Amino acid sequence: MATADALIRELEDALARGSINRQATTLRRITDLFVFGANHFGDDHIVLFDSIFERLIVDIETSARVALAKQLATLQKAPPNVVRRLAFDDAIDVAGPILRYSEAIDNASLVENANSKSQQHLLAISQRKSLPETVTDVLVERGNREVALSTVRNKGARFSEAGYVRLVKRAEDDDEMAETVGSREEIPRHHFLKLLTKASDSVRRKLEAANPQYKNEIQKVVAEVAASVQSRAAASSRNYATACETIQTLYNSGRLKDSNIEYFAREGMFEETAVALAVRCDLPISTVERALVQADAGATLIVAKASGLSWPTTKAILLLRAGERGLSPQALEQLSVSYGRLKEATARQVIDFQRQRDRAEIFSKQEKSSGRV
Repeated sequence: MATADALIRELEDALARGSINRQATTLRRITDLFVFGANHFGDDHIVLFDSIFERLIVDIETSARVALAKQLATLQKAPPNVVRRLAFDDAIDVAGPILRYSEAIDNASLVENANSKSQQHLLAISQRKSLPETVTDVLVERGNREVALSTVRNKGARFSEAGYVRLVKRAEDDDEMAETVGSREEIPRHHFLKLLTKASDSVRRKLEAANPQYKNEIQKVVAEVAASVQSRAAASSRNYATACETIQTLYNSGRLKDSNIEYFAREGMFEETAVALAVRCDLPISTVERALVQADAGATLIVAKASGLSWPTTKAILLLRAGERGLSPQALEQLSVSYGRLKEATARQVIDFQRQRDRAEIFSKQEKSSGRV
C-alpha cells in the first residue's frame, strides 16, 4: 500500500491547492490503482478509496466522471458511496454505465433512482442483467413507452401482479407492447388470457402461432373469459335493461318486424339489435352479442338467417358490427352471396344446437352451485 499512501498524500496536496487539473490527474491515477487491485482489496481498503473518490468528484469535470463511471461499472467490488453518487448524476453519460452494469448499487437505490430521475435513467436501469419486481413496478408505472418495452424485453426482469396488470392495460392500444408482453414465458395465465381478449387479430394470431400446442385451448378459454365479462357487463347495463323492455313490448304485441331490426341497426342501436335477435332466436343475449363481436361474420349470418331477416336488414347489422372500420363493397358482396346460399333450415339447426348447449351449461352450473355435482 506504499503506492496508495503516496497517491493519498498527493490527493491531499491537490485538494489543499484547489487545483482542478491536478485533481483530475490524481483521480485517473487512483482509479487505475483501484481497478488494478480491486479483487484483492479488503473492506477497509474499499472504504478508503470510497472516501477519496467522493472528495475528488465533487468539482471534477463531466468527462472525468464519465471515465470513472465506466471503469467502476463492471467491477464486482466497487466503492458503494461513489457508485451511488455516480448513479444519481444528472448527466446520463455518467449515470448510464452504473445503472446498466454495476452490481455495487442496491435495489433500494435503483427504486429511488427510478422514482426521481429522467426517462434516460429509467431506460438504463431497464437494461440491467436482472431486475426484481420492486424495480420493474416503478419502471412500468413511471416509464414511457420506450422504457416499458425495454423492461418487458429484458429476460432477466421479473414482474409482480401489479406490474402485469399495468402492462396489460398499457398493451390495450399498442400491438407491439401486447405482442412483447404476451411472449414472456412466465406471464401468468390469467394475464395472458386477458391480453388476448383485448389484443388485435394480428397480435392474437402471432401469440397463438408462438404457442401452437395451446392454440385450441387458448381460443376456447378466451371465448369463455370474454363471454363471462360480457355477460356481467350486459346484466348491469342500463342500456340493456331499457333495450330489453322496449323489445319485449314490441315482441309481445307482435310488432317486432324485420323493419324494426333494420332501423335499430342503421341507427347504431347495438343493444336493441342484439336483444331483438336474441328474442327472435330464443337465445341468451350474451350468445347473440358474441356472434356480433366476433371477427368472423359467419355467426352473425346464421343468427340473421335463423331469424328470417332479409338481406338489407342483415347488411345493416353487418355494417353495425363493423363499426368505424366499415366493410368494403367486395366484402359485402361476398357476404351477400354466402347469405343467399345459407338455408334457413340449416341456420335453425345450428341455432337449436346452440340453444341446447346454452341450456346444458346453465343446468350444469346450477347443479354445481347446488352441490349435486
